[in-house]
Amino acid sequence: MSNNYKERIVISVGGSLIVPNGGVNTTFLTQLNTFMRKQLANHPDRQFFLVVGGGSTARHYRDAGRDVIGHDLTRDDLDYLGIHATKLNAHLVRTIFRDVAHPYIIKHYEIIRKVSEPVVVAAGWKPGWSTDYCAILLCQDYDMKTVVNLTNITQVYDKDPNKYPDAKPIEKLSWAEFRKLVGEEWVPGMNSPFDPVAAKKASELGISVVVISGEDFENVENYFDGKPFIGTTIQ
Repeated sequence: MSNNYKERIVISVGGSLIVPNGGVNTTFLTQLNTFMRKQLANHPDRQFFLVVGGGSTARHYRDAGRDVIGHDLTRDDLDYLGIHATKLNAHLVRTIFRDVAHPYIIKHYEIIRKVSEPVVVAAGWKPGWSTDYCAILLCQDYDMKTVVNLTNITQVYDKDPNKYPDAKPIEKLSWAEFRKLVGEEWVPGMNSPFDPVAAKKASELGISVVVISGEDFENVENYFDGKPFIGTTIQ
């Protein structure tokens, strides 16, 4: 593993940003490409690990299976559909960054690869958790203490803002407080700012997570530049 990088950064890229509803969001991917290349140009001492989610692709496959067999699929089947969706999306992202990215997608977290390229792309691994958990495993493997979680919400709220108009955004909270909000159990396809299983692991390892909208790269850039930003820090 190269020692030239003074800072290694994990970015968990929410699949809902890449595939919001069946179609690939090329606008987001173009913005991600522009943002990343600007970061690489301005900060050659930074190495980025992009952990890519599955998006709505898994949901479409899940619904197709249910329509054919007439009942719900097993949790493992649901998770594996999601995992394969992450691999497809990750390959697309690696293709976009192929000139600067590690040639192999990380998808087995028992093996620590020696990676020297400035961009490393990762996908899902096993049933039982989302790619959020994989992002935490990368932190453990490569000695990193923060995950930047790009998602389709601006902040974590005290309750679901889609259901409760009086939901209030939270700028900072502890893992204990966050886990009270989301519970302890991972359910395939669940809509949570951060996977509960990953939250437990992050709490144990002392890893912080910054939840920030991936639909506003100016705001994301503010975070990386140490300027005021809109988001939620969990630590």
